Amino acid sequence: MSLASPAAGRTQTGGPAAVGENEGGAVVPEPRSARSASAPASSSAPASATVSASPGGQAAPATSGGAGAPALRIEGVSFGYPGRRGAVTAVDDVSFTVPVGGMGVLVGPSGCGKSTLLRLVAGLLEPTAGTIDVAGVAPAQLRRDRRAGFAFQDPGLLSWRSVRRNIELPFDLARLPKDPAWVDHLLEITGLADWAGRRPRELSGGMRQRVALARALATRPDVLLLDEPFGALDEITRADLNFELLRIVSDTATTCLLVTHSVDEAVLLADTVVVLGPRPCSVHAVHDVPVPRADRRELRDSAEFAARCRAIRADLEAAR
Repeated sequence: MSLASPAAGRTQTGGPAAVGENEGGAVVPEPRSARSASAPASSSAPASATVSASPGGQAAPATSGGAGAPALRIEGVSFGYPGRRGAVTAVDDVSFTVPVGGMGVLVGPSGCGKSTLLRLVAGLLEPTAGTIDVAGVAPAQLRRDRRAGFAFQDPGLLSWRSVRRNIELPFDLARLPKDPAWVDHLLEITGLADWAGRRPRELSGGMRQRVALARALATRPDVLLLDEPFGALDEITRADLNFELLRIVSDTATTCLLVTHSVDEAVLLADTVVVLGPRPCSVHAVHDVPVPRADRRELRDSAEFAARCRAIRADLEAAR
């Protein structure tokens, strides 16, 4: 297997009422009852450059917007928090796209605004400038239609509920009928079928994260937003769940946007790695990883993988 030169990354300088909260403080979206690559090339880009990559280096499926239309498009997005001396800019002119079924990964220093970007995409915050389009709708509509799923570093499972009942939580929050067949499928693909009746205290850390991931997928979301879901796990469990995540999102054809501090995890999972600079958050560089998901285990042990990780770390250093 061969991976294109990592130097080929494209570089540029430069809770609402509709959402419930569980005992761990994690935001849980309302459910909905039904679900309605190119190889990297080296070039300079303007501050608002947009990049797209297809999952696994394969052509993205056609959508209502036409063949290869992105599931997630962020264009010139800025956001500021109110402060005593005026707004404090947290996100500044960010633009990128993720295709249908693709995995976009955000990396950057702590506090740079990665989680803020996720909240903007989720419709939990409103941009002060720019536009966000998710599966053809604005984030506010996405939230109302219950078309986004969330998973966090803390799985936030309810201790008195079984694994199955935790996965079904979004249905209960929105007072919608459950989808037993889909929940059965999620239990199967996450390897939790034999644990459906167990309580969270009986599960390992990795299994709890699988429950959280299944819960995020319970409503068949158009986009899955993941904020360091494996950050608290040991290295071996984390690596195993990385591959589980790739398999699960491929099986469900779900578009993902993931935040991580791990460069290795970013390269292993991503179709597109977006390198962010320090606050205010801005896009410093974008790297495509045109490797089929079926080859990711082999990629992890390759010299090309190490070289690409070095290139992204160099961009992170340059962005500081």
